[in-house]
Amino acid sequence: MPLVYSTNPDFSLQPEDDRTVETLPPSRQKLTVYLDRRNRGGKQVTIVKGFVGREEDLSDLGRRLKSRCGTGGSVKDGEILIQGDCRDKVTAFLTASGYVAKRGN
Repeated sequence: MPLVYSTNPDFSLQPEDDRTVETLPPSRQKLTVYLDRRNRGGKQVTIVKGFVGREEDLSDLGRRLKSRCGTGGSVKDGEILIQGDCRDKVTAFLTASGYVAKRGN
């Protein structure tokens, strides 16, 4: 919460709206799976973009994808990063889980 100085004696600090994003059901998610090689020292990374929802749900999906592909990865800036070229496995898993997923490249 920011620190506010006021000369108004009747001033009261109003709490900010605590807006939490609700996670859309898998059938309404439109995810894009693509391969990225830029700024990674020649390594390939499969990226899943387009998830709308809470960070905890995104982390859970990322954990399940890493387990399914048998490789490492992370969740950063609303994206799931999976090490290596796992586009086919990730797309198949997401589709089987009820997500609308397509390959980007």
